[in-house]
Amino acid sequence: MTLSCRDARSRIVDAQRGRLAADDRRELAAHLAGCAECAHEDAAERLLSDALEHRLPARPASAALRERMARVTVATPRSRWRGALVPALAAALALVVTVPPLLYRQAATRRDAATAAMVDEAVADHLRIAQARRPLEIESGGVHQVRPWFEGRLDFSPVVPFGGDETVPLRGGALAYFEDRRAAAFVYALRQHTITLLVFRAEGLPWPRTDPVRVGRLEAYRTQTRGFTVILWRASGLGYALVSDADPTELTQIAARFAPAG
Repeated sequence: MTLSCRDARSRIVDAQRGRLAADDRRELAAHLAGCAECAHEDAAERLLSDALEHRLPARPASAALRERMARVTVATPRSRWRGALVPALAAALALVVTVPPLLYRQAATRRDAATAAMVDEAVADHLRIAQARRPLEIESGGVHQVRPWFEGRLDFSPVVPFGGDETVPLRGGALAYFEDRRAAAFVYALRQHTITLLVFRAEGLPWPRTDPVRVGRLEAYRTQTRGFTVILWRASGLGYALVSDADPTELTQIAARFAPAG
């Protein structure tokens, strides 16, 4: 019988403490080998156990504290149950000290992975447009010609404050997808470089919350990967991703032109 994820996770602790029968251990091991999420839970449980058992500082109680504990423990028969609380309180304290940092690290890892996924998506969309035989679905006659072309093709109206100039001309636009949603792709040129601006709905995406950079009036996230610079920001409910292999400093200056007026 195939082991479900729910049953597998209920057996993880028993398996790590040697309380499972051999057949159950083999069944669990087979499930963990094929299920990344349960394997992650198994690894997290091992980290927590290791932290509780080995990483907490061992500090002896003071003489005064030991004396007070001894008086309480032997004072009356009724006080015996209090001695049983000491291991429980120690375990609770260990959890208070250890679990929050562990959970924080796991949350930070998930956020980093989500940010990396957004960056990779932006680069992939840029490459699909730059390397396509016909990358543009609407040739540029100016932003006032390109923007209306998206009407009826998107469930939002893309806002693009910068319509290009002689140095950074707007070549045209195309439909794209960013993560799970449609996007408008505005394609600009900078000498021999292609610059892609993706515009999409911002809600529901794991936007980066660390290391913001000031880009004009915007607070943005900027990174480099595989020879490309990616700049992500939000404004008025819309998300923006600017991607190019142009010089990062120059691309950041261009990004500032997209800052909303006011």
